[in-house]
Amino acid sequence: MNQKDVLLQLIPEQGILPLYFYKDTEVSLQVLKALYNAGIRTVEYTNRGAAALQNFKKMRELCDSELKEMYLGIGTIKNGEMAQTFIEAGADFIICPGLVEDVASVCDKNNMLWVPGCMTPTEIIRAETLGAKMIKLFPGNILGPEFMSAIKALFPDLLFMPTGGVDLDKDNISKWLKAGVCAVGMGSKLISKQLLEEKNYSKIEELAREALEILKSLK
Repeated sequence: MNQKDVLLQLIPEQGILPLYFYKDTEVSLQVLKALYNAGIRTVEYTNRGAAALQNFKKMRELCDSELKEMYLGIGTIKNGEMAQTFIEAGADFIICPGLVEDVASVCDKNNMLWVPGCMTPTEIIRAETLGAKMIKLFPGNILGPEFMSAIKALFPDLLFMPTGGVDLDKDNISKWLKAGVCAVGMGSKLISKQLLEEKNYSKIEELAREALEILKSLK
């Protein structure tokens, strides 16, 4: 099984994709360790600041040396050049906030999983035509589980993951799963700015364990 297929299996199995960015390298590394200790095996680091690339390279080194079987993706990729830079830095998959066609072609050349952000059926159809296998519904809080329910039958071969506004709450996650998503992306509701600033890694680990337990109970 190639890496793309492994991830298309792993993300739905995990049921949650934690995502975060923090400017401090050491904090970024410690959060990654806390998530790994909780049982998380795939994470999205978001490309949202000047330090993102340098932090990502250090995180890649940590995964390779200590965090076995951890897959590290990069999010907020808005053009092909940025995608190529992070692929060279060791990204395992690429996530976009929108539908970026030149990212699709860079990822195809590298046989890499590419997850575009989509908000309309037209964008989802275009993404499917470009070869996407998984779609990030973004922003999830605007679209809601009802949107997923309404379009699911149109796209039987695609996997969907909402990001933005998904709560660490059994009822909220349950609504999304019932609507037909394969996993939920979770950022600030799991790894809040406050926890990052306080360097409260034990709380992040605890919340990640809680999220995994909720998902296990709903499957």
